[in-house]
Amino acid sequence: MKFQYNKTAIQDFSRQLAIREKALPILKNKETVLRQEVKKATQALEALMNEREKIQQVLQAFQPFWSEFPPIVALEDSGVYQKKVVGVRVPEIGEVVFRLADIAWWHYPAWVPAGIQVIQQAVAVNIQISTKERQRQLLSTARKKMTQKVNLYEKVQIPAYEEAIRKIKRFLEDKENIAKAAQKIVKKKKALRTV
Repeated sequence: MKFQYNKTAIQDFSRQLAIREKALPILKNKETVLRQEVKKATQALEALMNEREKIQQVLQAFQPFWSEFPPIVALEDSGVYQKKVVGVRVPEIGEVVFRLADIAWWHYPAWVPAGIQVIQQAVAVNIQISTKERQRQLLSTARKKMTQKVNLYEKVQIPAYEEAIRKIKRFLEDKENIAKAAQKIVKKKKALRTV
């Protein structure tokens, strides 16, 4: 850190130090909340993975029928929107909307409605999983950056500003002491000359 040895530098550094000391608890709190959000997202993702496994088993049960399944289900809206979590924009899932083709139901086997429901569940869970993975990734990245910023303030910048202020104050005190000592010497010399 480069600086000049004067009172203006002390004022600037004191101001920068005060800003960082005030911001540090806020940043620590934000880091803690982000860590909790990452943990929540991870738990939700694990629950969704378990749900997907159950749906996969149901899909396997329908395996012999899929070749006969008509193309009547289409994804209309994935329900994904953006929201802010602790100042981080993350995707969130709303309602997944499907569109069914207009068909005459009596032309299709009785298992088709159950098949539609399974397909909708499978697609909805896959969308939720990809959204939750992205959410966890964004929150995790934000948490890492916040941890780096906390460490930068706590371990680098605050000690550096404190040390710089200490050095400048010592320098100015030493300069003042030298000036006072020089004045005393000059006074003594003048006093000796007048005697």
